[in-house]
Amino acid sequence: MSTLEAALRGGAVVILLFRVAIAARDAPRNPVSRYSALLNLSIAAYVVESASGFGALPLLLRIPVHLVSGGMPAAFWIAVSAIFVDEFRLRWYHSLGALALMGLAWIDMSRHPMSVDVARTALSVSLLLLGIWHVLSGRAADLVEKRRRLRVWYAVVTVLYALFIIASDWLWPGGLSVSSLSLANAAGLTAVIFLFAVLGTLASTEPPLVPAPALASQPTVISHDPPAAVPATEPDAAELAALRRLLDHDKVFREPDLSIATLSRKLEIPEYRLRHLINRQLGHRNFSAFVSGYRLAEVEAALSDPTQAAVPILTIALDAGFGSIGPFNRAFKAHTGLTPSEYRRARAGGVAGAEI
Repeated sequence: MSTLEAALRGGAVVILLFRVAIAARDAPRNPVSRYSALLNLSIAAYVVESASGFGALPLLLRIPVHLVSGGMPAAFWIAVSAIFVDEFRLRWYHSLGALALMGLAWIDMSRHPMSVDVARTALSVSLLLLGIWHVLSGRAADLVEKRRRLRVWYAVVTVLYALFIIASDWLWPGGLSVSSLSLANAAGLTAVIFLFAVLGTLASTEPPLVPAPALASQPTVISHDPPAAVPATEPDAAELAALRRLLDHDKVFREPDLSIATLSRKLEIPEYRLRHLINRQLGHRNFSAFVSGYRLAEVEAALSDPTQAAVPILTIALDAGFGSIGPFNRAFKAHTGLTPSEYRRARAGGVAGAEI
């Protein structure tokens, strides 16, 4: 390994381990930091493993580095889901994906059939694409402007580089760890790591808003007083008043296909202004969750009303703007801790109500 390559790889590892330390410091109060730390650690392991002289190291040193590096696609899937999906919760299948990758990486260290390589590559690509899907699928509803812009960078750069690395392992013997390509790989890795470090730092400068747990535990309604930390300017106040009229009086949230584009046209303001109003003035991070809060509040009121005890729950949900019963049931249970039928019985004096 040349001096230049050693410097590049060493610098990349230092940046990554520094970010691991920062994330570990913040982990007790920020769950996203835990997954970011794992991702940065797995990337650092890959930087070390992909060096041309890695195979000469003692086996006891290579095993942990190889296993952590092998789990990188799963760490990416989990970390970007936590970063870009506000309601993310770690599930059993996330852990299963990581364990499966690390198990295949363990088998990869000894003689093995080609099917192991195929399975490992297929699983790695699948988890990377799942992560990219999480990055891009929520972009339209994302109200945090800096995070919204970062989505495209994460998707494009990660997909191109990760697929290039995977393809190289099949196209060239030794992949990018061969001496002729190792320096180029080190330079590329360092550039990508530095880019994401800068982008992550810029994203972290976003001022804090209302904490997500607090939002999740309260009905999503527009306060008549903007948050004190973000005082409304005169244009903001006028636009907020217009937004209140549309939601509280005109009940536009009842439209199943309501989107930022649709609502901005109704308000006759650009989409970025609407995102600013809902995010910076009202403290919400996701448009779909913001609108769903209004719909859930209306459903709760209807289910608590004895005069509507004979109205089917499905009818109430559709009238409130939910497009189908499945998403409604999941959203209602997550919001109240009860099924719609249980909620109706608890709030309407034991009236069983009409079942769907």
